[in-house]
Amino acid sequence: MITMNEKTTARDAIVRVLERYLDGARSGRGDDMRPAFHDDATMFGYVGPDLFAGPIELLYAWNDDNGPATGLRVRIAGIDVVGTVATARLELDDWTGNRFTDLFTLLEVDGDWKIVNKVFHLHAPNSGSRADGSEASI
Repeated sequence: MITMNEKTTARDAIVRVLERYLDGARSGRGDDMRPAFHDDATMFGYVGPDLFAGPIELLYAWNDDNGPATGLRVRIAGIDVVGTVATARLELDDWTGNRFTDLFTLLEVDGDWKIVNKVFHLHAPNSGSRADGSEASI
């Protein structure tokens, strides 16, 4: 059974992994977010009607092409840890003008937490809750 102290330590380590991911978003450099991900990580989501899916290298390239997200606002909506696996949900607003919900699956590999899968939802402009918890005007 995992103790509360172990769960807190794991949660803190996962937050640091998410911060590496966000550092890359803010810098606009895929290489800055690379340490957050396992080498074999994948990603899936829709951009309009088109499925954007494949190796995590696609995210790095997209990030490089879109440039720095200097106005990015982020809310960690949840982290759930069970032993060596975890999930995390981020609400991101103004990633180069876009709003996303990211869901991550993480795995503790050789003592380090790594994102192994990213699934995202790209929100329509001016829809729903924002990263700061407020509602967007419609």
